[in-house]
Amino acid sequence: MRLHRRALIALAALPLPALAQGTPWPQRPVRIVVPYPPGGSNDAVARPLAEIMQRRLGQPFVIDNKPGAGSTIGSAEVARAPADGHTLMVTSSTFATSAAVQRTPYDAAQDFEMVALLATAPLVVIATPGFPANTLAEAAAYIRANPGKVDYGSSGPGSINQLATELFAREAGGLQMSHVPYRGMGPATTDLVAGTIQLIFTTMPSAAGVIQGGRVKVLGWTSEQRPANGPAGPTPRESGLPNYEAGIWWGLLARRGLPAEVRALVNATANEALADPRLANYLATEGARPGSGDAASADRFLQADLARWKAVATAANIRVE
Repeated sequence: MRLHRRALIALAALPLPALAQGTPWPQRPVRIVVPYPPGGSNDAVARPLAEIMQRRLGQPFVIDNKPGAGSTIGSAEVARAPADGHTLMVTSSTFATSAAVQRTPYDAAQDFEMVALLATAPLVVIATPGFPANTLAEAAAYIRANPGKVDYGSSGPGSINQLATELFAREAGGLQMSHVPYRGMGPATTDLVAGTIQLIFTTMPSAAGVIQGGRVKVLGWTSEQRPANGPAGPTPRESGLPNYEAGIWWGLLARRGLPAEVRALVNATANEALADPRLANYLATEGARPGSGDAASADRFLQADLARWKAVATAANIRVE
């Protein structure tokens, strides 16, 4: 990871190539909708991305925060925009989990395409200090032997925390646990440390304080891409769950139907921007890896994530009205 980050920083120091004459995009200022309030991780990714793309392409890139309803208010605006690349959206995995558990004023799979996968990060699985298991595999065995006796916390119904835990339960053979929803991961983590609940699947920044303080057990990670700066812990494959994969992501989305040349240019410029040290350093603090790949692979990633969480929500009967 250190070599990779040094390479990104070196690449970012190179002069950006001049934009070719007659480029199909952008022809006017570009609005980047962030369907969350200012100050969160989506905003922290979107603002440097906009600045770098503006410098590269010579048109203003304006951030427009449109929070509310699990990101659906801002997303709905993008779904109504022309498919010409002048309205984009920086969003995260909440886009997929919201579509899985609630009615939205758009079809997430049909109305949107991901033109650039900006970053991905796994969740870390932590347990109360008195929990009898020390790894994810041991946790699965303990829960299997004690159905219904383990409580897990989340930041609310339909959250990535709940869905990732339910997917774990399914992949581990149909484990039975009780869900305890909270209004945010702060109170959930407090109750975990106190032993009120036993398990949490959460992001590395949310868990960093209690992990560093030795107040919880780290049981493992929800992805094979374990963060270089994260605590030790087995991956799903090392835990006997080769088909289990969960985590969060950030992506650059647009209304489906962009002209091919515009799609390719948006993707290439966003991938260049990910080499900037400001973005690379921020993503590292989130336990995330910069994304890569063309627009087609980014959209396949989005479609797979939408399908995964829809299947989990249906099987676990998770709905948010």
